[in-house]
Amino acid sequence: MLRLLTILAILSLSPLRAAEPLRLGMIGLDTSHVTAFAKTYNDPTAPGYVAGGRVVAAFKGGSADIETSATRVEGYTKQLVETYGVKIYDSIEELAKNVDAILIESVDGRPHLDQFRRTLAAKKPVFIDKPFAGSLKNAVEMVRLAREAGVPIFSSSSLRYAPEPYAPKLATVGDITSAYSIGPAVYEPTHPDFFWYGIHCVEALYTVLGTGCTQVVRTQTANTDVITGIWSDGRVGTAQGNRNGYKGYGVTVVGTKGVVVVGEKQNYAGLTVEIMKFFQTGISPVPLETTLEVLAFMEAGDESKRRGGAPVTIAEVMKKAGYATAK
Repeated sequence: MLRLLTILAILSLSPLRAAEPLRLGMIGLDTSHVTAFAKTYNDPTAPGYVAGGRVVAAFKGGSADIETSATRVEGYTKQLVETYGVKIYDSIEELAKNVDAILIESVDGRPHLDQFRRTLAAKKPVFIDKPFAGSLKNAVEMVRLAREAGVPIFSSSSLRYAPEPYAPKLATVGDITSAYSIGPAVYEPTHPDFFWYGIHCVEALYTVLGTGCTQVVRTQTANTDVITGIWSDGRVGTAQGNRNGYKGYGVTVVGTKGVVVVGEKQNYAGLTVEIMKFFQTGISPVPLETTLEVLAFMEAGDESKRRGGAPVTIAEVMKKAGYATAK
């Protein structure tokens, strides 16, 4: 009888345990994303609140050689602690042990490889904010480590999940023949040109066209950068990064039946929903091959600039970054 009562008691607790929110930990408190995401996950009264997890832990991080990182760490740390009661850990390893899922939020992509490596022993799913890495080579190594350890990872710009979904408009243009994506692309000297902010318009371009780019060429002026890629099926995709011009987003899509513009509006709502789904399922909505090709497109653009605008293949830069070892 006692054994039966014990079993019944355990069964009665199971639904409660299943409903408990995931404990989320953040690494790198130097971007506005940390407070925006914490509000979305921790505050049920917030517009766009996403249930299923709470930010409970963080590691401050920060990069002394990037002003927009170094000057913001303490302020965002204070907000997380005072507003949401987040516990600050002195090491990534300790944080990883005490959470169910991890968000690497460091605005600087260079430390992402080391930060990710230090979470691996805990075997927790990891979302890695933009830029995925500070170089294509580091990105390839991160993918190799994730696959070797069996740890699910996911990375995406919020532009992939615009408030107005791309699909309804894209369905009206017939077969897509080309796409032209624009967005701000200010430089950060510590990163490849498009990695810092241009990645958003590139991600939007890939949301429309998917993978399959074979080569790119890059044109640069004082105010504008343009990377034009040719896809294996003959489609053409162009990403234009503006520094002193229009700072908005948008992808002009040309098809066999018409032309539409998508992705003009953006916020974090769609991305935060996808992150939570990923944490709950362990399945990334964006294949790692897509994430790597997005970075390869930008890296090939940099190489084209170094060669005076000559064409550079995606295969070349992937091979140079050691991609064969990541498969």
